[in-house]
Amino acid sequence: MGKRLASLARRRERAARLAPRLAELYPGLEISLDWENPLELTVATILSAQCTDARVNAVTPALFARYRTAEEYADAEPEELEELIRSTGFFRNKAKHIRGMAARLVADYEGEVPRTVEELTKLPGVARKTANVVQQNAFGEVEGVVVDTHVKRVARRLGLTAATAPEAVELDLMKVLPRDQWHPFSWRLIQHGRARCDARKPDCEGCEISDECPSAFAVR
Repeated sequence: MGKRLASLARRRERAARLAPRLAELYPGLEISLDWENPLELTVATILSAQCTDARVNAVTPALFARYRTAEEYADAEPEELEELIRSTGFFRNKAKHIRGMAARLVADYEGEVPRTVEELTKLPGVARKTANVVQQNAFGEVEGVVVDTHVKRVARRLGLTAATAPEAVELDLMKVLPRDQWHPFSWRLIQHGRARCDARKPDCEGCEISDECPSAFAVR
């Protein structure tokens, strides 16, 4: 960012100013992944790692039609599962995570996706980002802040954090945001990252919140 991080009080003030403006720009809070139950959302979120949601949504109709329960995913033939998800990238690791996650659900949770971040992060392939996505969207409960590559990038550029590790970024955002903003604010940062704040070439001229951004016109 090139600038010293402001005090916690100043960061909270900036976040408070940004929240309503982001809400006006991105009023919806519906996740862009397609899913109908917690298991489908968990699988889709695992697939979304280093892959666009659009690509995941192109893959999941056939996947969800083939495997409907945790037991079916756990018993899936690796080669068949890998072929169904091949186009999402890193398909062998993702297939391994999905089968392992499902096997843990069968062994420890009677085939049901648990509701807490602590339990979710015990599942293979489920880190805090995935756990927060599933908890917030499938169960309507919030224990943390979703931090993906967009949130990390935009939050740093906005001077809300200087951290690089996702867990540290999450802690910083939890400090500067009131709890009722943990879910909507991070989702709107994701949308803003896609719409304006590109990793390589951010659209600072077209950015509606550039006046609040200490990195505006500085990223080249």
